[in-house]
Amino acid sequence: MTVLRTEGADAPEPPPEERKSRWKPADLRRKLLIGTVALWAVAITALVVVRDGGGNDAPAGGAPSASPSASAAPLTVAEVYQALSPSVVLIQTTGQTDAGTGTGVIANADGSILTALHVVEGAGSIQLTYADGTKSGAVIASADPEQDIAMITPQKLPETLVPAVMGGGVAVGDDVVAIGNPLGLTWSTSSGVVSGLDRRLDRDDRSAIEGLIQFDAAVNPGNSGGPLINTRGQVIGIVVALANPTDAGTFIGIGFAVPIGAALGSGDQGDGQAPPL
Repeated sequence: MTVLRTEGADAPEPPPEERKSRWKPADLRRKLLIGTVALWAVAITALVVVRDGGGNDAPAGGAPSASPSASAAPLTVAEVYQALSPSVVLIQTTGQTDAGTGTGVIANADGSILTALHVVEGAGSIQLTYADGTKSGAVIASADPEQDIAMITPQKLPETLVPAVMGGGVAVGDDVVAIGNPLGLTWSTSSGVVSGLDRRLDRDDRSAIEGLIQFDAAVNPGNSGGPLINTRGQVIGIVVALANPTDAGTFIGIGFAVPIGAALGSGDQGDGQAPPL
């Protein structure tokens, strides 16, 4: 553009020289592109961190998350033993034809103990030994000859009393654990499955019991009165007998337990039992 000026007027000062950019247009475009990419990278990284919670918080609500319940999850045999062995007692009797050994399970917060009646019936004295070594005498509080079940009351309780959890459904094929004192081998455990339900067994001196649980966890004389336990740690039955067609009286794969409902007096079963342990 041409600039007109009047004659004699001072020439205006020349405009200051424009500063030349250090960057060529091509360099500037490259820098802008790199900056834009960097900003996008930062934004995407921040989004990932927020969605993942920084790796420390709970997963997003849409993602599946495991929340197992301790009471519902099946226990291993070792876990069942650890949980239930403090509730199991050794029973030793005198005054019968000879001294006897059996098992009982703490069934109530008052210390009452469930066992098989034939373990304590006719005994002159009943001696209990708890898992912590505490010893106590006991007396029969109630008896159900038709179920071969007795409730006994200890004269002394251990410092820490651990009643077992009673109840729970049972089906053929369910895993089970038995804890007891077979042949005097105290606090022994074995495992197996429920082999059958509603079994009937006969005794020589009393009528038959109906509705027994058949199982194949190993039991032998001394297990009588002990708990049959499911994998949730619940006592589902009281061990009362084993089947052996010989006179040996040892385990050949068939044991029987009174369902816990009947053992606690809620059943309407018949009588009697089978070869006692």
